[in-house]
Amino acid sequence: MDAAGSALRSITPEHEPFEHLGSFAVLPDGVCASWLPAERNRVVPAGRHARVARHDEDGAVRWSTPAVLDQLSFPGCVEASVKTNWEIRPSKPWAPRTIEAHHWEPLLVSGLRVAATFADSSSGIAVTFFLDTATGRLVAASPPGPSHHKAIVGPGEFLIGSQGYGAFSTARYDSSGLVVQEWPTHAMLLIDRHGAISGTESENVTPSRSRFVGLGPDGTVRRGPALSGYYTTYPALDREGTAVFWRDGRLLAVDADFQMRELFALEDEKRAVMSRIMLLDQGQVAFALHDELFILRSTDLGPLDSGVWPCADGGLHGNPVTHQ
Repeated sequence: MDAAGSALRSITPEHEPFEHLGSFAVLPDGVCASWLPAERNRVVPAGRHARVARHDEDGAVRWSTPAVLDQLSFPGCVEASVKTNWEIRPSKPWAPRTIEAHHWEPLLVSGLRVAATFADSSSGIAVTFFLDTATGRLVAASPPGPSHHKAIVGPGEFLIGSQGYGAFSTARYDSSGLVVQEWPTHAMLLIDRHGAISGTESENVTPSRSRFVGLGPDGTVRRGPALSGYYTTYPALDREGTAVFWRDGRLLAVDADFQMRELFALEDEKRAVMSRIMLLDQGQVAFALHDELFILRSTDLGPLDSGVWPCADGGLHGNPVTHQ
């Protein structure tokens, strides 16, 4: 980590002053970084593109690959203007004027694959680029869409959720960048050590229609207990298959049988600034609400599961890298 930290301090963009660091992931021998062609909310200079680069421990560039966002489109995007006589019509393909590293899980590394996501700042429409970790070769790219939560699900494989513009789904991409399974739900996902996928549904709808769900290997969705409220901490998972998370003023636990119980509550709690849930030794739970840190003991929870997401090195250490 010391060597990687040194590399991070010394890496510089290739095209100063245009480029800005979007996100990074610490690797055993350096870092992988995404670079933006302009500062957030600034118009991208002509001929400039986002890129992904791998840097060695001394900051030297091992490889650098452009991530070209152009001709974006999505069926749910519409426009109305003088040209359409102010009628609402599907938007024509467009090139973004401003680009950002995606807000949710913008850079994931799993074994031989990097998944880097860049978005059009104004619409939120995003593309995930799948690259070869060793060479930087572009393997594939996802179709443009309203990407949301993402996760590492196995060696070179990723889950990409979509939410917005009428989309509400999750797709599993294999190491060749192909979709091999889809589910009609979007959630903050957990993957246990056996590969089972579950999590808290995440939908921009109030009152809440969300539930705790399980994603079956055949594309089915197991719908568990209903979840009131809206703002939710990213959950953690214990060794017995119990997920723990904060939502609607309550610390909740959902076990492997999808039975939900309340561990702790604060009356009239409305704070929306919150951390991830941290599951520590002896079942202790730690999380933050705005400027307060909460640590709960005697929860009857087991130790953290060793699954790839968001447990193991994919979550507890705050570094989205696994399967090295």
